[in-house]
Formats: sequence, structure tokens, C-alpha cells
Amino acid sequence: MMSPRTRKMVEFRMINDEELPPIIIKHDEDELLPVVVLNVHHKIWLGLQRKTIPGICESLAEKLNDLCDGVLMEQINMEENI
Repeated sequence: MMSPRTRKMVEFRMINDEELPPIIIKHDEDELLPVVVLNVHHKIWLGLQRKTIPGICESLAEKLNDLCDGVLMEQINMEENI
């Protein structure tokens, strides 16, 4: 089993589908690893946003921390009420 501090691999896939958004983040079939899907149907938009999109990572990390903190605080509150 992978330790939470172990660096995890990220799989990248490329598709061409006018119905799907430019970027999708999902999990693999085993629900263990992240998969980033780039939709080349939106290659012009992706090209224009090539500097902006990586900058999202810092904000995303903060939002994920907020989400996890909320879940952990909820668990602490539930344990205190037992």
C-alpha cells in the first residue's frame, strides 16, 4: 500500500471530443491514481491558457486543504458527541 507521503504518479491522456471540456481530472479504473485528460478539440483555448492553467494548482491545493480540514473537523465533532 502506498504511503500518503509517497509521490504518486499521474496519468495523462489525450482525447478529441467536442462534447467534453478542455481538461478533465478523474481517477483511474482502480480509483487510486489521478488521470488528467486533455481534450485536443480545445487546443487553441488550451494553448491560450497554457500559463494560466498551471497556476490553478496553488488555488486548487488550498481548496483541497479546506475540504480535508472540514471533513476532519466534522469527524472530531462527531467523536466528541459520542
